[in-house]
Amino acid sequence: MRTTRGLYAGMVAVGIAVLLTASPARLSGQQTTGGVSIGANDLGGVVTSANGPEGGVWVIAETTELPTKFTKIVVTDDRGRYVMPDLPKANYRVWVRGYGLVDSLEVQTAPGKVLNLAAVVAPTPAAAAEYYPAIYWYSMLRVPDKSEFPGTGPTATASRRA
Repeated sequence: MRTTRGLYAGMVAVGIAVLLTASPARLSGQQTTGGVSIGANDLGGVVTSANGPEGGVWVIAETTELPTKFTKIVVTDDRGRYVMPDLPKANYRVWVRGYGLVDSLEVQTAPGKVLNLAAVVAPTPAAAAEYYPAIYWYSMLRVPDKSEFPGTGPTATASRRA
C-alpha cells in the first residue's frame, strides 16, 4: 500500500516538474533577449522613451510602393514590444504615436528586420493633444443620461415628453 502511494506521489511530482520546465522553453523560443523574434515578412522591436519602455503606443508602418497606399498599425505591449506580422515586400516609413507623446521621427525600413524605435515625450500637454488621435478625446466624452435632460425624466409631464 505504501509503495503504491509512493509511486503515485512520485509520478505526480515528475508530471509537475515536466510541466514547469516545458512551459518556459516554449516561450523562450518566441523571444530574443530584450526584444522579439521576427520572420522574413515581419517587423518588430521595442519602443522606448526617456521614461523607459512605452506600453500602449501605436507603431505605424506606411508605404506607397504597392498598388495602393498601405498602412499597418499595431500597439506595443506593457514592455514596449511590438510585432508587425505579414507585411508585403516594400520599403516602409515607420514611426510611433501615443498619448503623452509627439510623433517620433520616421524611420525607413523593410520587413525582416528588428527595429527598435525611440518615442518622443511631448514637452507640454497642449503639444501632446495636437498629435493624439481625436477618437481618444471623443472616448472621454460622457453623454448625459436621458433622465438628466429637462422635461424627459420620470417627473416630466406628458405634454413635455411628446
